[in-house]
Amino acid sequence: MNKDTNSDSSKPKKRRRDEEIEAESSSSDRTLSLEENLTFSDTLVALRIMRAQFPHIDKSLRRERVLRVFKLNTGQDDHAIMFLDDYLNQIECVVKRMEEKKQVNLEVFEWFQTHVLDSKLEPSVGHEELVSGSDCSLLSIVGKVKDEHISLLINAGILTRQLIDPDMYWFAIPNIGSVLKGLSQGRKEILSFLNRRKYKEMMLALLEKKHLRFSPLDMRFHLRDLIGSGHLKTIHTPTGLVVQISKD
Repeated sequence: MNKDTNSDSSKPKKRRRDEEIEAESSSSDRTLSLEENLTFSDTLVALRIMRAQFPHIDKSLRRERVLRVFKLNTGQDDHAIMFLDDYLNQIECVVKRMEEKKQVNLEVFEWFQTHVLDSKLEPSVGHEELVSGSDCSLLSIVGKVKDEHISLLINAGILTRQLIDPDMYWFAIPNIGSVLKGLSQGRKEILSFLNRRKYKEMMLALLEKKHLRFSPLDMRFHLRDLIGSGHLKTIHTPTGLVVQISKD
């Protein structure tokens, strides 16, 4: 007993915290319905629970390099929040595939992780901040970065060029296309289903059990998305929460 206690107390605080969060999120995901955990008091627990419900494929946390925020093309105000370790794993998978294809100039990915991700916490970055020859270049610190290096990052799905300003890029998540397609289709499917009902509403406990035909994402993920974006609202009734199409 004492040995176990001493061993546990010797663990680094961050590791113990991560283990507690993982245990809580796992327990919550198994035992609580969406109605019971629609909102959260702990940001990290909330994100880990939602990550557990997501298929495998806040500012202080950004500053601590725990999370990154990405602008999505599914809506004007749509953003994705991703754990930095998950994002780096995605980049690593992309690099491995390129190595197998004998792609050249792969050193730009290491430069990108070390000198750009650590410095730029915003969702976007300017072209002049990346290429050599600029006083504010982030990548040129370690070598000559040319347009072909930036093209490689774009082709890998790590950067996307902004339509309104071709000299600006959004940071992007590799291989996210199928997820964004599922997000858009799932939104449309749920809203269409509720709009066909007489009062455009349904008990949350029943709705969260429905199977979506056009999205691989968890129904609970979609409901939080639609409630958070204001497309749906919840109403407390004696029999439980009701989800209703917002009139605005």
